[in-house]
Amino acid sequence: MTDELNLSNLKPAQARKTRKRVGRGLGSGKGRYSGRGIKGQKSRAGSNKMPAGFEGGQMPIDMRVGKLRGNTSADAMPIGPFRTYSQPVNVASLEERFEAGADVTPEALKAAGLIAKLSVDVKVLGEGNLTKKLSVTAHSFSKAAAEKIEAAGGTVTRLREPVERKKKRHKASTPAAEESEAETVEESDVEAVEPEAEPEEAAEAAE
Repeated sequence: MTDELNLSNLKPAQARKTRKRVGRGLGSGKGRYSGRGIKGQKSRAGSNKMPAGFEGGQMPIDMRVGKLRGNTSADAMPIGPFRTYSQPVNVASLEERFEAGADVTPEALKAAGLIAKLSVDVKVLGEGNLTKKLSVTAHSFSKAAAEKIEAAGGTVTRLREPVERKKKRHKASTPAAEESEAETVEESDVEAVEPEAEPEEAAEAAE
């Protein structure tokens, strides 16, 4: 028979481990240096909060290895750290889930189970066939998807205007550089005229 539970026999269901009390005198066994030793990184405050990849101050491996070019600027989209994400929906799915004449919006796509979130952009892709007339509203469309929707008599409404990519300039084109290039072309077009042979040289050649 178990004793009745009262304040005299109350205790936790699982025994608690007594915490280590450091810095309480040399006689405690954890005094003076509190179990950290005398010097070194691990004896300092915050030594257990080193960032991932920290190698004691030496050059980390992610900085020692070679790097590939590119993917480090906004011009490299949609790859690299500036990658943009969108939820793809094919026109074949629109053909299956919507009736002719329906208004297809991100809300309607979510209700139909074709996308998961309204906070992420929706891009309509052109895989499959579309025979129904639909009014599709999305953030972006592929060229094939827009052509198929319009060919079926539907309309395309973009919620986000496409961003024009910057064209890479290989050489700085200045008026002075253009003039020099034009002069070079003109000089190359002029045929080289050989000087006429002198009379004496002509006679020797005849002999």
